[in-house]
Amino acid sequence: MTVIAVLVGNPQPSSRTRLVAEEVAAQIAARSGAEILPTIDLATLADRIFVVPEPEIDGLRDRIAEADLVVVASPTYKGAYTGLLKAFLDRYGANGLARVAAVPILTIGSPAHGLAVEHTLRPLLVELGASVPTRGIAFPAAEADDRARIVGDWLDAEWHRLSRVFG
Repeated sequence: MTVIAVLVGNPQPSSRTRLVAEEVAAQIAARSGAEILPTIDLATLADRIFVVPEPEIDGLRDRIAEADLVVVASPTYKGAYTGLLKAFLDRYGANGLARVAAVPILTIGSPAHGLAVEHTLRPLLVELGASVPTRGIAFPAAEADDRARIVGDWLDAEWHRLSRVFG
C-alpha cells in the first residue's frame, strides 16, 4: 500500500497550515487509495527539535523518509519557510529523501509571496533528494475555510503528474 506522510512546520499547533496540508493528503488519498499516516505537527516537538539524538524525532524523521509521498507545509516567514521546518529537515543527510515524492505547501498572507514555495521550499526538498512532481501550493491563509475547493482545483490540474507516484 502507498503511504502518505504529512509534515507541518508551523510554530502554532493545530494551525491553518495543518488544515491545508491534511486536506491535500486526504484528497490525494481519496483518489489514490493511499494510507495517510498521523500528521507530524512540529509545533508539538519544538522543545526537542535541536536535541540530537532524540529518539522520537529521529523516528519521525525516518517515518517521513520511508513514506511514498510527503506533504510538507509551512507558513511563509520572511518570504520562505519556518526555521522550525528547516531544523527538522536538517536532520537528513545528503539524499535523505531520495525515495520520497513531495508536495510542498506554503500558506501565504499576501500574493507577493506566491512564488516563495517554488523558490525556497521546492529547492530544499530537491536538495534532500525528494522528487517534486507537481507545482507547489501557495495557499492563501485567509481562504483556509475554502480549502476543499481550492485543493480540489489544484489536484485536478496536477493529478496527471502526481498519479505517477501511485503507479
